[in-house]
Amino acid sequence: MDFISEELLDYVTKNSHDEPDILKELTRETYQKVLLPRMLSGALQGRFLSMISKLTSPKRILEIGTYTGYATLCLAEGLIKGGSIDTLDKNEELFDFQRKYFDRSGYGSQIKQHLGNAIDIIPSLKTGYDLVFLDADKTNYLNYFELVLPKMNSGGVILSDNVLWSGKVIKQADPKDKDTQVLQKFNRLLASDPRIESVLLPLRDGLTMSRVR
Repeated sequence: MDFISEELLDYVTKNSHDEPDILKELTRETYQKVLLPRMLSGALQGRFLSMISKLTSPKRILEIGTYTGYATLCLAEGLIKGGSIDTLDKNEELFDFQRKYFDRSGYGSQIKQHLGNAIDIIPSLKTGYDLVFLDADKTNYLNYFELVLPKMNSGGVILSDNVLWSGKVIKQADPKDKDTQVLQKFNRLLASDPRIESVLLPLRDGLTMSRVR
């Protein structure tokens, strides 16, 4: 969901740096062959992810939730020489789709795919991440955050996607709507946790930037 008009969004996108051609191809194929293509980060958010990665010049990136790999490739644009990305997803049907584009992009050797439940995989990963992108199942956002934070370098950045959840976070959550309930708690945590400093941006469906103190 976007919180500005379609016309204004089109203007903003046109007046931002264009996405690489390979990402346009990935987008087209995702819409042709994969369910829920709206899960793609999209051109505007993708350029934002690329810019943050380039500004932070990370050596190690962790992505929780790969989908078809669009955001992965945006984040890879800022990796320093010898840097790497660990990207986690439980959908094995998309594994080969992701790898095809990773290898074509020129970043393939720097991207390691992890297939399975992120709750189980994260504890096995080494420490020392400079940048994390959280974009997986919302019910585990609080768990992912607590697992990831000890593995971050001081000054590292955590990007959390979909934190506005189509505007549902400002309303009374239905008792059965666990996603909204968790996101409301998650947003309160990021705004108050002394271990980080955060800003919530109304970019697309909401994106919070948190810097580790």
